[in-house]
Amino acid sequence: MLKPSKYSHPDQTVIFAAYLMILRLKEERTLHFDELKSLIKKQILNGEALFIPALNFLYLTGVIEYRQKNDSFEYVGDYEAI
Repeated sequence: MLKPSKYSHPDQTVIFAAYLMILRLKEERTLHFDELKSLIKKQILNGEALFIPALNFLYLTGVIEYRQKNDSFEYVGDYEAI
């Protein structure tokens, strides 16, 4: 799913959705679940299908953490690396 094929549109992939999330989270540091979801829905055609896989990718790589108390995600990645 992460590996693009020749049929994948570059702006409709999990990697692009994750990239958009990182850009926004670097600016805001913390965003609510609904704010991230609406960002992806606005920027990517049929982005609802990419939202959860992109979140999973970022969480598993250690770039974001989920804050259950606030229902939000916090950017915890290395600022210089991205």
